[in-house]
Amino acid sequence: MDRLIYTAMSGANAAASRQAVLSNNLANASTNGFRAQLATYRAVPLRGEGATTRVFAVEATAGHSDTPGPAVRTDRSLDAMTSGNAWFTVQGLDGTEAHTRNGHFEISTEGTLVTGNGLPVLSNSGAPITVPVGAAVSIGHDGSISAKVGNQPANSIGRLKMVTPTGDDPLKRGDDGLFRPLSGDPLNNDDSARLHVGSLEGSNVNPIETMVGMIQTARQFEAQMRLLQTAESNDRSAGQLLGLQG
Repeated sequence: MDRLIYTAMSGANAAASRQAVLSNNLANASTNGFRAQLATYRAVPLRGEGATTRVFAVEATAGHSDTPGPAVRTDRSLDAMTSGNAWFTVQGLDGTEAHTRNGHFEISTEGTLVTGNGLPVLSNSGAPITVPVGAAVSIGHDGSISAKVGNQPANSIGRLKMVTPTGDDPLKRGDDGLFRPLSGDPLNNDDSARLHVGSLEGSNVNPIETMVGMIQTARQFEAQMRLLQTAESNDRSAGQLLGLQG
């Protein structure tokens, strides 16, 4: 059997995986704070007897695009956008600290500050932020949270934990869409991080570029499938030749 089918199969698998990544990026083109996922592959020659004429497509270490998304003005008191490379800290479903750029916050029925999908927002002490019943909440540019009940003076109820990752311990996307340090250790609070209140960071996905990439990837997949069909045709022809009577 021609070994071409194995190399063509690796190329088809790589194209299918990249298509899935691009499709997910395009689906999140309007998701606040979304970071476009990157798919990277490298060509690896197949070692063995004879010349290395076959090359496999192998997935390489991929990450995400750090390009900031556009600022979207909302004028909502519980919407905030971090400046620079700062990230908000939330509590993931697994109970661990995780990070997001989506600053759309709400007050849950239990009276805690949560993200739009219900994850608790953590303070600089690492605990969820509790809001008094019936209080009007506002966020300061330094991440401080103030609550005002009726005509009473506003009181500080905490400060958002914001972190700034470094090159030595970058963030990595998890299966839940949240980001965590590559080392697994919690990041320290960045007291110098600042916010733009009343704005949200949009997705950094470029829809046109992503759609062009999907078209290119579909053509690559079709080319790999044609190679598989060629290998099948060659095997069929070889079988017919071997079956000829001398």
